Amino acid sequence: MNQRIRFRMFAHSWVSDWNHGNAHFLRGLAHELAKLSHEVRCYEQENSWSRAHLEQEGQEVARRATQQFYESFPELDVKFYRNDERFDSFAIEQLQDADVVIIHEWNPPEIVNKLLSLKKRLGFRALFHDTHHRAYTSPGEILQLDLKSFDGVLAFGRAIQRIYQDGFGVPRAWTFHEAADTTHFRSLEAQRINDVIWVGNWGDEERTRELDEFLIQPAANLGAKVAVHGVRYPREAQVRLSQAGIQYRGYLSNLEAPQAYAQSAVTVHVPRRFYANGLSGVPTIRVFEALACGIPLLSAPWTDTEGLFREGADYLCLPNRPAMEAEMRCLLRDERARSQMADQGLNTIRQRHTCAHRAQQLVEICEELGR
Repeated sequence: MNQRIRFRMFAHSWVSDWNHGNAHFLRGLAHELAKLSHEVRCYEQENSWSRAHLEQEGQEVARRATQQFYESFPELDVKFYRNDERFDSFAIEQLQDADVVIIHEWNPPEIVNKLLSLKKRLGFRALFHDTHHRAYTSPGEILQLDLKSFDGVLAFGRAIQRIYQDGFGVPRAWTFHEAADTTHFRSLEAQRINDVIWVGNWGDEERTRELDEFLIQPAANLGAKVAVHGVRYPREAQVRLSQAGIQYRGYLSNLEAPQAYAQSAVTVHVPRRFYANGLSGVPTIRVFEALACGIPLLSAPWTDTEGLFREGADYLCLPNRPAMEAEMRCLLRDERARSQMADQGLNTIRQRHTCAHRAQQLVEICEELGR
C-alpha cells in the first residue's frame, strides 16, 4: 500500500452528533489520519436522522453546533450524497482513486452493498466499522450486508470481533476500540457549578432501571447539585429527574462537553444493559472522553474484560446504590482524592487510548491488508 493512504469514510453523520455518539470517535479518528498526512474524505447522507433531529432543537442550537464542528475540524472534507438513483455515479466519481473505504455500521444496507459492488471495478479495500450492539442483539440486520465482500471488520470490542469471525464467518476482524479525541477533549479550568454531571441519552429503555439506581436515587438522597445532559428523555423521565432535584439541561453539543465536565466535580458511567453483560469489555465513548477531561468517574456495574483501564485507580466501579451514594459523598468532600483519581484516568488515556493511537493502529491494519 502507498505510504500516503487515500481514505474514504462513510458514516451516518459527521456534522451532527445528536444521539450519535459514534460521531465523536469518527471525527477524532479522521482528524488524526489527516494529521498523519493521509488523504481523508468523509461522506454522509443529506438530511440524516441525526441532522434532522438537531435542526428540531431550534435554529440557534443547530447553527451553533454546526459552526462548532466546522471550526473544530477544518481539515475534514465532508461531502453529502442522496440515497437515490444518482448515488451510483456519485460513488464511482468519488472512489476512483480510493485506497481504503471505511463504512460505518450506521449506513443504509442498500448504500453499503452498492459501495461493495464497486470494489472489484475500482480496486479499493473495504473495511466495515462496527461500534454498536446490533451484531449481538439484532444479527439479522447485519446479515443484510454483503459481509463476504469486506476485506475485514473493525469491531469496537473483542466480543463483537468474535461474533463476526465465529458467528458470521468473516475471516479477518480486528478489535478496534474507540478512544478520546484529545485534541478537543482535555482538562480545562472552570468554576465549579455542579457536584455531579451525567452526559448521556435516555433512549430505548436500555438502562432505565440502572439510571434510577446509580444516578437518580443517589442524587436525591445526597441533596447534591446534579446536572444531566442528553436527548430522548420522555416526559416521565424528566419528571423523575425533577423530583430528585436533578437539573435536566437537554442537548449538549459534544464539543461543549469538556467545559461541562470542567464545571463539575464527579461524573457517572451507566452502561446500557448489553455492555454490562453479554458485551462486557466495551465501554462507551463517554468513558474515554470523561477521563480525557480529567474528571473522576464512578461506574455502575461493568466488567473491563479487556483490561483497557485500571479499575480502582482510573475509575471506581460500584455494585449498588448504597455504594454509589457513599462514594459520591466521599469524593465530593475530598478534593485530593478527586484529583488523584482524575490524574490516574487521564494518564491512562494519554498512554493508550487517544484517537492518535487508533489512527496508527488503522494504518497498520491497512498495511497488513496490502494493496
